[in-house]
Amino acid sequence: MDTFYISHGSPTLSFDEEIPARHFLKAWEDKGFCRRPTSILVVSGHWDTPVPSVNVISGPNQTIHDFYNFPKHMYKLKYPAPGAPELAKRVKELLKASGFERVDEDRKRGLDHGAWVPLMLMYPEADIPVCQLSVQSDRDGTYHYNLGKALAPLKEEGVLIMGSGSATHNLRIILPRDSPVPSWALDFDTWLKDALVEGRYEDVNHWDEKAPCAKLAHPWPDHFYPLHVAMGAAGENAKAKLVHHSWDMGTLSYASYQFTAAIN
Repeated sequence: MDTFYISHGSPTLSFDEEIPARHFLKAWEDKGFCRRPTSILVVSGHWDTPVPSVNVISGPNQTIHDFYNFPKHMYKLKYPAPGAPELAKRVKELLKASGFERVDEDRKRGLDHGAWVPLMLMYPEADIPVCQLSVQSDRDGTYHYNLGKALAPLKEEGVLIMGSGSATHNLRIILPRDSPVPSWALDFDTWLKDALVEGRYEDVNHWDEKAPCAKLAHPWPDHFYPLHVAMGAAGENAKAKLVHHSWDMGTLSYASYQFTAAIN
């Protein structure tokens, strides 16, 4: 299985037909980006904890509406995908075996919108078991890359590892739709694409030092670190491919990437 980083942007992706990324995700199965997974592990920028945590859910996942002042109908949306307790257990085993001493379990938390919004477009039947893994925004890119490396065996077990965030994510600088993209957002987004496609993963791990306008593009790194997990899980010499690119609200990049492991 390849690994992926999906920019989920705004929660309105769930219904707004004017967001191009919506159509990219709705065509996911038709485009054949990957074979149908046995289960899905989502690393979402909307779950940030002091240590790695997995949600261990035996029944259907609850749909978390973790957004505010949006249209009322959005709070009625449901994505009751089955939980994946066995996958959660496996994630915990792999992380602890790789030196992550503490991995917490959450037996109540469902799916935040960083998980269910893209998944309801990609797999609308909600019939594939889903588990979430948290990020630790007080750590760095290398830490999350190593987190991904520890999870690499899951690819051989039919698990889709998906990071979900936004290639640029500064909600303090949101512009009207169809506004020109500011130079800071364009510069960071272009740097990221070039670094990934050229395999400069160490530069991406040290993005806060290497990338132009890094702190403008990501004042907080929670929506960027899921990329590092997907990148690390793919392997050291994996090939990155830009599979979708679009902008909305002037500064939100929906750039999404596929990582294919190198063939030994």
